[in-house]
Amino acid sequence: MQTVNLYDAKNQFSKLVDAVEGGEVVVIARNGKPAAKLVPLSYGERTEWSGDVQRFMQGGEYDPEAFEVDRNDVLPAPERDLF
Repeated sequence: MQTVNLYDAKNQFSKLVDAVEGGEVVVIARNGKPAAKLVPLSYGERTEWSGDVQRFMQGGEYDPEAFEVDRNDVLPAPERDLF
């Protein structure tokens, strides 16, 4: 992931879009502080799902414990989105 200041992003926008199309994530900063993120359209999409999730999506039986999340492992959304 690269970080680019807003002024440079305006001047290099085509190159940044090319990088994003190649799968890279670009953070745009204003005065050194992250302000926006360019991500590929497929960003966050899953191509493979666990067996528990597949059974759940197909309406079959599933193990509810398989979906438990340890809250200590999850970052708050604003911090998570900066990585």
